[in-house]
Amino acid sequence: MIVAILAFLLLYILIRGLPHVSWEFLTSPSKAYQEGGGIGIQLFNSIYLLFITMLISLPISLGAGIYLSEYAKKNWVTGLIRTSIEILSSLPSVVVGLFGFLIFVIQFGYGFSILSGALALTLFNLPLLTRNIEESLKAIHYTQREAGLALGLSRWETVTKIVVPDALPGILTGVILSSGRIFGEAAALIYTAGQSAPALDFTNLNPLSVSSPLSIFRQAETLAVHIWKINTEGTMPDGSAVSAGASAVLILAVLLFNFGARAIGKRLHRRMTSA
Repeated sequence: MIVAILAFLLLYILIRGLPHVSWEFLTSPSKAYQEGGGIGIQLFNSIYLLFITMLISLPISLGAGIYLSEYAKKNWVTGLIRTSIEILSSLPSVVVGLFGFLIFVIQFGYGFSILSGALALTLFNLPLLTRNIEESLKAIHYTQREAGLALGLSRWETVTKIVVPDALPGILTGVILSSGRIFGEAAALIYTAGQSAPALDFTNLNPLSVSSPLSIFRQAETLAVHIWKINTEGTMPDGSAVSAGASAVLILAVLLFNFGARAIGKRLHRRMTSA
Protein backbone atom coordinates (compact mmCIF):
# COMPACT_ATOMS: atom_id res chain seq x y z
CA MET A 1 0.00 0.00 0.00
CA ILE A 2 2.85 2.39 0.86
CA VAL A 3 4.58 1.68 -2.46
CA ALA A 4 1.29 2.19 -4.33
CA ILE A 5 0.67 5.56 -2.64
CA LEU A 6 4.21 6.73 -3.41
CA ALA A 7 3.96 5.55 -7.02
CA PHE A 8 0.62 7.32 -7.47
CA LEU A 9 1.97 10.61 -6.10
CA LEU A 10 5.11 10.48 -8.23
CA LEU A 11 3.28 9.52 -11.42
CA TYR A 12 0.58 12.16 -10.90
CA ILE A 13 3.14 14.95 -10.41
CA LEU A 14 5.38 13.79 -13.28
CA ILE A 15 2.54 13.24 -15.78
CA ARG A 16 1.18 16.73 -15.07
CA GLY A 17 4.55 18.46 -15.02
CA LEU A 18 6.91 16.81 -17.51
CA PRO A 19 5.11 18.09 -20.67
CA HIS A 20 5.96 21.64 -19.54
CA VAL A 21 9.65 20.91 -18.90
CA SER A 22 12.18 21.88 -21.55
CA TRP A 23 15.74 23.15 -21.70
CA GLU A 24 14.47 26.71 -22.00
CA PHE A 25 12.20 26.18 -18.98
CA LEU A 26 15.15 24.92 -16.91
CA THR A 27 17.51 27.74 -17.85
CA SER A 28 15.43 30.88 -18.43
CA PRO A 29 14.51 33.28 -15.59
CA SER A 30 10.98 33.46 -14.22
CA LYS A 31 8.41 36.08 -15.29
CA ALA A 32 5.75 37.55 -13.04
CA TYR A 33 3.11 39.09 -15.31
CA GLN A 34 3.64 37.35 -18.63
CA GLU A 35 3.78 33.83 -20.00
CA GLY A 36 6.88 31.84 -20.87
CA GLY A 37 8.91 32.14 -17.67
CA GLY A 38 11.29 29.46 -16.45
CA ILE A 39 12.92 28.32 -13.20
CA GLY A 40 16.64 28.66 -14.00
CA ILE A 41 17.61 30.97 -11.13
CA GLN A 42 15.35 29.21 -8.60
CA LEU A 43 16.84 25.83 -9.49
CA PHE A 44 20.38 27.15 -9.08
CA ASN A 45 19.44 28.80 -5.77
CA SER A 46 18.05 25.51 -4.43
CA ILE A 47 21.24 23.60 -5.29
CA TYR A 48 23.53 26.34 -3.98
CA LEU A 49 21.56 26.71 -0.73
CA LEU A 50 21.68 22.94 -0.23
CA PHE A 51 25.46 23.00 -0.70
CA ILE A 52 25.98 25.85 1.81
CA THR A 53 23.66 24.23 4.37
CA MET A 54 25.41 20.87 4.19
CA LEU A 55 28.78 22.62 4.37
CA ILE A 56 27.72 24.05 7.74
CA SER A 57 25.65 21.22 9.19
CA LEU A 58 27.58 18.09 8.16
CA PRO A 59 30.78 18.77 10.21
CA ILE A 60 28.71 19.71 13.27
CA SER A 61 26.47 16.64 12.93
CA LEU A 62 29.43 14.33 12.31
CA GLY A 63 31.21 15.64 15.41
CA ALA A 64 28.05 15.35 17.51
CA GLY A 65 27.34 11.83 16.23
CA ILE A 66 30.90 10.66 16.96
CA TYR A 67 30.79 12.17 20.45
CA LEU A 68 27.42 10.62 21.34
CA SER A 69 28.31 7.23 19.91
CA GLU A 70 31.96 6.81 20.92
CA TYR A 71 32.77 9.13 23.83
CA ALA A 72 29.65 10.26 25.70
CA LYS A 73 28.90 8.59 29.03
CA LYS A 74 25.39 7.91 30.26
CA ASN A 75 24.75 10.88 32.52
CA TRP A 76 22.46 13.92 32.74
CA VAL A 77 24.52 15.88 30.19
CA THR A 78 24.10 13.19 27.54
CA GLY A 79 20.43 12.89 28.43
CA LEU A 80 20.02 16.65 28.03
CA ILE A 81 21.71 16.55 24.61
CA ARG A 82 19.46 13.73 23.41
CA THR A 83 16.35 15.48 24.73
CA SER A 84 17.38 18.68 22.94
CA ILE A 85 17.84 16.75 19.70
CA GLU A 86 14.34 15.25 20.03
CA ILE A 87 12.78 18.65 20.75
CA LEU A 88 14.57 20.28 17.79
CA SER A 89 13.44 17.50 15.46
CA SER A 90 9.79 18.05 16.43
CA LEU A 91 9.75 21.81 15.81
CA PRO A 92 7.60 22.89 12.83
CA SER A 93 9.65 24.34 10.00
CA VAL A 94 7.67 27.60 10.07
CA VAL A 95 8.76 28.11 13.70
CA VAL A 96 12.40 27.54 12.69
CA GLY A 97 11.87 30.07 9.89
CA LEU A 98 10.45 32.70 12.25
CA PHE A 99 13.34 32.09 14.66
CA GLY A 100 15.79 32.50 11.78
CA PHE A 101 14.03 35.70 10.74
CA LEU A 102 14.32 37.21 14.24
CA ILE A 103 17.90 36.09 14.90
CA PHE A 104 19.76 35.86 11.58
CA VAL A 105 17.82 38.33 9.43
CA ILE A 106 17.15 41.06 12.04
CA GLN A 107 19.43 40.55 15.04
CA PHE A 108 22.60 39.53 13.20
CA GLY A 109 21.79 41.84 10.29
CA TYR A 110 22.28 39.29 7.51
CA GLY A 111 18.97 40.29 5.92
CA PHE A 112 17.09 38.03 3.54
CA SER A 113 19.99 36.03 2.19
CA ILE A 114 21.38 32.59 1.43
CA LEU A 115 23.40 32.76 4.65
CA SER A 116 20.28 33.37 6.77
CA GLY A 117 18.47 30.54 5.00
CA ALA A 118 21.41 28.14 5.40
CA LEU A 119 21.76 28.87 9.12
CA ALA A 120 18.01 28.38 9.68
CA LEU A 121 18.06 25.13 7.72
CA THR A 122 21.08 23.99 9.72
CA LEU A 123 18.95 24.17 12.88
CA PHE A 124 16.23 22.29 11.03
CA ASN A 125 18.68 19.69 9.70
CA LEU A 126 20.92 18.97 12.70
CA PRO A 127 18.61 16.64 14.70
CA LEU A 128 17.87 14.20 11.87
CA LEU A 129 21.44 14.15 10.58
CA THR A 130 23.02 13.78 14.04
CA ARG A 131 20.68 10.95 14.99
CA ASN A 132 21.33 9.09 11.73
CA ILE A 133 25.11 9.41 12.07
CA GLU A 134 25.00 8.23 15.68
CA GLU A 135 22.87 5.19 14.81
CA SER A 136 25.15 4.35 11.85
CA LEU A 137 28.21 4.40 14.10
CA LYS A 138 26.49 2.34 16.81
CA ALA A 139 25.58 -0.30 14.21
CA ILE A 140 29.28 -1.14 13.72
CA HIS A 141 30.13 -4.25 15.78
CA TYR A 142 32.28 -3.69 18.86
CA THR A 143 34.84 -6.22 17.59
CA GLN A 144 35.87 -3.70 14.91
CA ARG A 145 36.85 -1.27 17.63
CA GLU A 146 38.63 -3.96 19.62
CA ALA A 147 40.61 -5.01 16.53
CA GLY A 148 41.80 -1.43 15.98
CA LEU A 149 42.84 -1.01 19.61
CA ALA A 150 44.59 -4.39 19.53
CA LEU A 151 46.66 -3.19 16.57
CA GLY A 152 47.93 -0.27 18.64
CA LEU A 153 45.70 2.44 17.21
CA SER A 154 44.48 5.16 19.50
CA ARG A 155 40.76 5.50 20.17
CA TRP A 156 40.52 8.48 17.80
CA GLU A 157 42.43 6.64 15.05
CA THR A 158 40.15 3.63 15.50
CA VAL A 159 37.08 5.82 15.09
CA THR A 160 38.36 7.77 12.07
CA LYS A 161 40.12 4.94 10.21
CA ILE A 162 37.89 1.95 11.00
CA VAL A 163 34.48 2.87 12.43
CA VAL A 164 33.59 5.91 10.30
CA PRO A 165 34.59 4.32 6.93
CA ASP A 166 32.60 1.19 7.80
CA ALA A 167 29.58 3.34 8.74
CA LEU A 168 29.83 5.46 5.59
CA PRO A 169 26.79 3.96 3.79
CA GLY A 170 24.58 4.66 6.81
CA ILE A 171 26.02 8.16 7.17
CA LEU A 172 25.33 8.89 3.51
CA THR A 173 21.77 7.64 3.96
CA GLY A 174 21.36 10.24 6.70
CA VAL A 175 22.84 12.89 4.41
CA ILE A 176 20.39 11.86 1.67
CA LEU A 177 17.37 12.04 3.97
CA SER A 178 18.31 15.43 5.39
CA SER A 179 19.25 16.81 1.95
CA GLY A 180 15.85 15.82 0.59
CA ARG A 181 14.18 17.77 3.39
CA ILE A 182 16.39 20.79 2.70
CA PHE A 183 15.82 20.73 -1.07
CA GLY A 184 12.05 20.64 -0.68
CA GLU A 185 11.77 23.03 2.26
CA ALA A 186 9.74 26.21 1.79
CA ALA A 187 8.31 27.49 5.08
CA ALA A 188 11.65 28.15 6.79
CA LEU A 189 13.08 29.86 3.68
CA ILE A 190 10.19 32.27 3.11
CA TYR A 191 11.29 34.18 6.23
CA THR A 192 15.06 33.85 5.79
CA ALA A 193 16.23 33.43 2.18
CA GLY A 194 13.49 35.66 0.79
CA GLN A 195 10.85 35.45 -1.92
CA SER A 196 12.64 37.12 -4.81
CA ALA A 197 15.18 35.86 -7.32
CA PRO A 198 17.30 38.78 -8.59
CA ALA A 199 19.00 38.36 -11.96
CA LEU A 200 22.43 36.74 -11.71
CA ASP A 201 25.54 37.35 -13.77
CA PHE A 202 27.18 33.93 -14.03
CA THR A 203 30.38 35.50 -15.33
CA ASN A 204 30.75 37.48 -12.11
CA LEU A 205 32.65 35.27 -9.67
CA ASN A 206 33.13 37.94 -6.98
CA PRO A 207 31.44 36.44 -3.88
CA LEU A 208 30.90 39.94 -2.42
CA SER A 209 28.84 41.15 -5.39
CA VAL A 210 25.04 40.89 -5.12
CA SER A 211 24.75 39.85 -8.76
CA SER A 212 27.28 37.03 -8.36
CA PRO A 213 25.86 33.49 -8.13
CA LEU A 214 28.50 32.74 -5.47
CA SER A 215 27.33 35.48 -3.09
CA ILE A 216 25.80 34.23 0.16
CA PHE A 217 24.46 37.68 1.06
CA ARG A 218 21.87 37.94 -1.73
CA GLN A 219 18.21 37.00 -1.68
CA ALA A 220 17.54 33.56 -3.11
CA GLU A 221 14.07 32.30 -3.89
CA THR A 222 14.29 28.51 -4.11
CA LEU A 223 12.27 26.12 -6.25
CA ALA A 224 9.93 25.11 -3.40
CA VAL A 225 9.31 28.74 -2.43
CA HIS A 226 8.70 29.60 -6.10
CA ILE A 227 6.01 26.90 -6.34
CA TRP A 228 4.34 28.24 -3.19
CA LYS A 229 4.56 31.82 -4.46
CA ILE A 230 3.03 30.99 -7.86
CA ASN A 231 0.03 29.29 -6.26
CA THR A 232 -0.60 32.03 -3.69
CA GLU A 233 -0.07 35.27 -5.63
CA GLY A 234 -1.74 34.35 -8.92
CA THR A 235 0.10 37.00 -10.95
CA MET A 236 1.42 34.57 -13.55
CA PRO A 237 -0.90 33.87 -16.54
CA ASP A 238 0.51 30.35 -17.03
CA GLY A 239 1.04 29.79 -13.30
CA SER A 240 -0.50 26.31 -13.22
CA ALA A 241 1.79 25.06 -16.01
CA VAL A 242 4.92 26.60 -14.42
CA SER A 243 3.95 25.22 -11.02
CA ALA A 244 3.39 21.72 -12.44
CA GLY A 245 6.70 21.81 -14.33
CA ALA A 246 8.61 23.10 -11.30
CA SER A 247 7.05 20.39 -9.10
CA ALA A 248 8.14 17.70 -11.58
CA VAL A 249 11.68 19.09 -11.64
CA LEU A 250 11.75 19.19 -7.84
CA ILE A 251 10.68 15.54 -7.61
CA LEU A 252 13.18 14.44 -10.27
CA ALA A 253 16.02 16.34 -8.58
CA VAL A 254 15.33 14.65 -5.23
CA LEU A 255 15.12 11.20 -6.88
CA LEU A 256 18.33 11.71 -8.88
CA PHE A 257 20.16 12.96 -5.81
CA ASN A 258 19.02 9.95 -3.78
CA PHE A 259 20.00 7.33 -6.36
CA GLY A 260 23.27 9.09 -7.19
CA ALA A 261 24.29 9.43 -3.54
CA ARG A 262 23.56 5.77 -2.87
CA ALA A 263 25.72 4.70 -5.81
CA ILE A 264 28.58 6.96 -4.70
CA GLY A 265 28.22 5.69 -1.12
CA LYS A 266 28.59 2.07 -2.18
CA ARG A 267 31.67 2.88 -4.26
CA LEU A 268 33.27 4.85 -1.42
CA HIS A 269 32.51 2.02 1.00
CA ARG A 270 34.28 -0.49 -1.25
CA ARG A 271 37.33 1.76 -1.65
CA MET A 272 37.67 2.70 2.03
CA THR A 273 36.97 -0.70 3.58
CA SER A 274 38.13 -3.10 0.80
CA ALA A 275 34.76 -4.84 1.18
